Amino acid sequence: MLLSLDTCLGACSAAVLDGGRVLARRVEPMTRGHQERLAPLVAQVMAEAGIAFSQLDRVGVTVGPGSFTGLRVGLAFAKGLGAALAIPVVGVGVLEALAQPLGGTVLAVVDAKRDQVYLQAFADGVAVSAPDALPLGTAAARLAELAGPVTLVGSGAALLAEVLPGAAVIAADHADPVAVGRLAAGRSPVPPRPLYLRAPDAKLPGGRDLPA
Repeated sequence: MLLSLDTCLGACSAAVLDGGRVLARRVEPMTRGHQERLAPLVAQVMAEAGIAFSQLDRVGVTVGPGSFTGLRVGLAFAKGLGAALAIPVVGVGVLEALAQPLGGTVLAVVDAKRDQVYLQAFADGVAVSAPDALPLGTAAARLAELAGPVTLVGSGAALLAEVLPGAAVIAADHADPVAVGRLAAGRSPVPPRPLYLRAPDAKLPGGRDLPA
């Protein structure tokens, strides 16, 4: 049994999977309030799935890129649950989760604000580039070099759609927790670390950066 979580982008979401079977799934759109909502949401998903926390074998969680506060909320909750249950916690990039269900050439694009996007390319679900934070102009120049059918997915997909007029555009402001769970189920349980592609906007008193 696997519990998957996503709090990186515009939703608080969780799912419970038993192998390839989805036992429960909940997605609640929100840009703030993940910390207050995550624990009750997980409790609801577990109750809907009809299993106890002691039956879980693994926890999957998105590690970014995305909201600094949001991804920290998910990671902290997942690590705490994993420690309490003595089960592995597996990190999943939110860009790969966005691209996971799609075939062909897929570009996962998240609006990073400040005229930037988080971008990663995939071919049939396999990453062919590293996740990156790019100015819109740089990202557009890279996309202009592509040939053949392309799918743009994510909250930043529409920002780059004009560069590829024939591209399929899928607007998504969060990752599907089921996709997160399926990715987490198939990889080695390496302790997750947050994926930051740029420095946080927030500062500590005195102008110091937030700790990693």
